[in-house]
Amino acid sequence: MWSDSESNLDYLNFSEIAESVVDIINTPEMLPISIGIFGDWGAGKSTILKLTETELKSQEKNYMHICFDAWLYQGYDDARASILEAIAEALVKEVEDNAGLLIKAKSLAKRVNKIRALGLAIDVGAAAFGIPTGGAVGKAFSFADDAISSDDADGEQLLQDGAEHLKKLTGKTKGLIREKEIKSPPQEISEFRKEYSELLNEIKRPLVVYIDNLDRCTPLNAIHTLEAIRLFLFLPNTAFVIAADEEMIRSAVREYHKGANERHQTDYLDKLIQVPIKVPKPGALEVRAYLFMLLASDLGIGDGNLKTLQGSLSQSLRNSWKEKPISVANLMSELTISEPKIVSQLEEALNVAERITPLLSGSSRINGNPRIVKRLLNVIKMRKRVADRRDMNLDESLITKLVIFERCASPNATMELYRQIDEGNGYSNILKKLEVDSNEEKLPEVWEHDKKFISEWIKLLPLLSGIDLRAAAYLSRETMPLSIVSNTMSSVAKELVEILLAVKSRNSPKAITEIDNIPQPDYLSVMEALVSSFRTCSDWSKRPTGFDGALILTNKDSECKDYLLKFLHTIPKQRWLVPVLKELN
Repeated sequence: MWSDSESNLDYLNFSEIAESVVDIINTPEMLPISIGIFGDWGAGKSTILKLTETELKSQEKNYMHICFDAWLYQGYDDARASILEAIAEALVKEVEDNAGLLIKAKSLAKRVNKIRALGLAIDVGAAAFGIPTGGAVGKAFSFADDAISSDDADGEQLLQDGAEHLKKLTGKTKGLIREKEIKSPPQEISEFRKEYSELLNEIKRPLVVYIDNLDRCTPLNAIHTLEAIRLFLFLPNTAFVIAADEEMIRSAVREYHKGANERHQTDYLDKLIQVPIKVPKPGALEVRAYLFMLLASDLGIGDGNLKTLQGSLSQSLRNSWKEKPISVANLMSELTISEPKIVSQLEEALNVAERITPLLSGSSRINGNPRIVKRLLNVIKMRKRVADRRDMNLDESLITKLVIFERCASPNATMELYRQIDEGNGYSNILKKLEVDSNEEKLPEVWEHDKKFISEWIKLLPLLSGIDLRAAAYLSRETMPLSIVSNTMSSVAKELVEILLAVKSRNSPKAITEIDNIPQPDYLSVMEALVSSFRTCSDWSKRPTGFDGALILTNKDSECKDYLLKFLHTIPKQRWLVPVLKELN
């Protein structure tokens, strides 16, 4: 099985993107710079960061590197102070053999502690006594940030305004927080920038900071991390490489700065990210190469063979505009594997990958997303191991075919497939007819929406009409992960699911507003996630949690209404459900 972490080897020809980032950082006149690696959840942003770092470390030019995981600090520390501290500590370590620079680096680190202590003393301490602070430290950061981008006279005035803001607050905290402990964050931040600039100029080595996992942070922590980065903009010899879901940042800006419209969200990103780079969606050839690499690594063919395979696939991808993709036979001929069993297993695995690639790359529920592809393979491996332990005698290719159906078809279509298998005592007459002529056989109504996918899936080997599928169906239902569709949703859609599941009234203004704030293409994914939650309900004598949220969503989208209605026809009939069905019909 495969871990859900970034790879040191380039499985998707992302080296070209990493090389572009390195070229920018290697151009002295481009520093300071902030580079955004934008992509959806699981698109490979972390891998690009890792490849960039590896490429820079392999060069003669000596860089300082800091990797900052924004999610790691969430809930434990102020995100702004955390990144400042991470950078300051790295600089202390960098100059520990130079007594003069070490004093300056330690002074920089102490200033971070002052900023953190000031934040705790005001925001947390005052709040503990029920005193509204008005986001004192946040405002201080804002004053300082505005001062940074202003001319000298205006900048000085803004810093004074920040200090004045805190002086006004002192009256509220008098007697609770010692007056001598109240200091000015704008002044501390201004001094931090000054000391940092002087230190970097004396070290004479560029600093590259890699920011990852912003996708997993709350909007508050994501914005706080980005606000801290803004303090380093335009400071010497510094490059930030920030991996983020662009839509997540927009939703965080919208959440943090209430009332921010689309233009404000765009302006925020434009000011923060000087060079945006979009991670391309993998096509069929990239998905094919990715599958080949994953399956080869799982079989343990050795580092040398793995690098040979990766090199051949990367070269093939780069030449795909003028050449046919390299064949399985040619790939196998380049490898030196001494064990015949592994040779046979690898060749079989690559041929299976070749067959399933069009389905994985073409499905709207996968879209070639590397993380989803990896998780799908993990589900296959997990089921195979369970089947072997239970002596089910299930072929991995059969398990693969059913897992692909579950992943790519709708949940209702999957339920229909297993209903047919149950009623046919392990066999499906519809599958048998489809395998003979997929164009002639009329599909069940719940399969019509997935007609294109099913017509391709039915051709995938092995053919199922002559196989007793009872064991496979039992294994699938027992190990099928809930809310499997939600893995592909945007961050704002995931937030909406949580909101709708907490709704207790159909008149919830917050739910109605939040639905309007997400793109309409996400509506169906949200409804699918809600229905997946409803399937865990064992008592239908009363409405399940979040049911009213689902009804609100049906008022916004007819496809969502149809989806919920089809699900409701499968559950036990209840008195409270009668008027709901009448309304939806």
